[in-house]
Amino acid sequence: MALIQKEKYKALQHALPVVLLAGSLSAVVSCVTGYLLSVTDDYDTSLVNFHMWMGIAVAIISLFLWLQQKYGWLVNSSKIIALSLFVCLLITGHLGGSLTHGSDYLTKPFKNIFSKDSVAHTTIQSIKNIEEAIVYKDVVQPILETKCYACHNSNKQKGSLRMDEIALLMKGGKHGAVIKINDPDASEMIKRLHLPVDNEHHMPPKEKSQLKESQLALLYWWISNGADVSKKVKDLPQPDKIKPILLALQQTNAAMPTPVAELKPVKKADEKIINQLKSKGIIVVPVAQNSNFLSVNFVTSPIVLAGDLALLVQLKDQLLWLKLNGTNIDDKALHSVARLTSLARLDLSYTRISDDGLSGLKNLIALQQLNLVGTPVSAQAILSLKDIKTLTSIYLYKTGITANDFAKLKSSFPKTVLDTGGYIVPTFTRDTAMLKYNYTGK
Repeated sequence: MALIQKEKYKALQHALPVVLLAGSLSAVVSCVTGYLLSVTDDYDTSLVNFHMWMGIAVAIISLFLWLQQKYGWLVNSSKIIALSLFVCLLITGHLGGSLTHGSDYLTKPFKNIFSKDSVAHTTIQSIKNIEEAIVYKDVVQPILETKCYACHNSNKQKGSLRMDEIALLMKGGKHGAVIKINDPDASEMIKRLHLPVDNEHHMPPKEKSQLKESQLALLYWWISNGADVSKKVKDLPQPDKIKPILLALQQTNAAMPTPVAELKPVKKADEKIINQLKSKGIIVVPVAQNSNFLSVNFVTSPIVLAGDLALLVQLKDQLLWLKLNGTNIDDKALHSVARLTSLARLDLSYTRISDDGLSGLKNLIALQQLNLVGTPVSAQAILSLKDIKTLTSIYLYKTGITANDFAKLKSSFPKTVLDTGGYIVPTFTRDTAMLKYNYTGK
């Protein structure tokens, strides 16, 4: 009895043996390639063996079904053979998915939607007191879980390496230990993390989410201090470069900038004033589509005149974002900026402002982001802004603050991200540069 019974599909009966033969040969090829992959020892042995035998079963049953259709063997058993093939395909496919994507690959999408328990959502959690946190459990393990566990877990062990248990991580893989205690530069894990993304040995693979520089710094610091699993942050020395990164772990609950859509609506700005600014080469655009709030940027007009500031003051209700970076703006001019009481973002980076001018901005009660990179302002002047409760980010790289100032600033701005930068970008003769972090703090 043929598999195709409906009259309108009878014409396809002659093509069925060809399709079955192609499928059978593909199953055989898959068995061969699967076996070659299994000998790399990158996967759980029991799961691989089960998957292998089920794959062989698929190949044998599909060949048998082809012979049955081609030569009419056991005609009355065709449905049973086809059903057996279907069941074996389901089991083999499920096992293959478990090997490549993890045993929870079917349930993970639902976890992603309804909870935050999946690896995809694992992050370094907000820590109430970073000094009391366990370095491995609270700081290092979440990084490994997010970036490394997908390829180095109980079901899949690329390079025979498991990283989901600390004992197995320290044991290493088929090429030996990946962590050399107290010597991160000689640790294979750190070496591979620093390889170019296109290098075949770079980890994680380039198609996966990559580690941030701050996460690399934390791993480097942990290994440098013995890769201990029980010590607290306060028990380890903290170089100047690592302190801001550790303190930043307490900032994950900082308030996010208020979306434009949630701001109280304002009337449309005077087009005559906008046109006057544009005629001077100043960029004036809405911050969002169909919004009356404005963004003003002096990137193409670095010389800010008193008349320009007078025009901005007339737009104070609508002016939300202002970029004055790299301009000639000084302390005297900041008196006019201080009148722009609706400002949410202000960029004063690489300008001539000093402590005297900065302290005058304390009346910007709606300010959320302040960029002071490349200015000589001190911690004392920044502390004068502590009453601005809306501040979510202050950028302080290359300013006058010191490592000793940071703790005081953090206590005065508990919900504000204080970005101190500290990255080194060496130049090369080629047309690209590699971003590295000075982990040692020297």
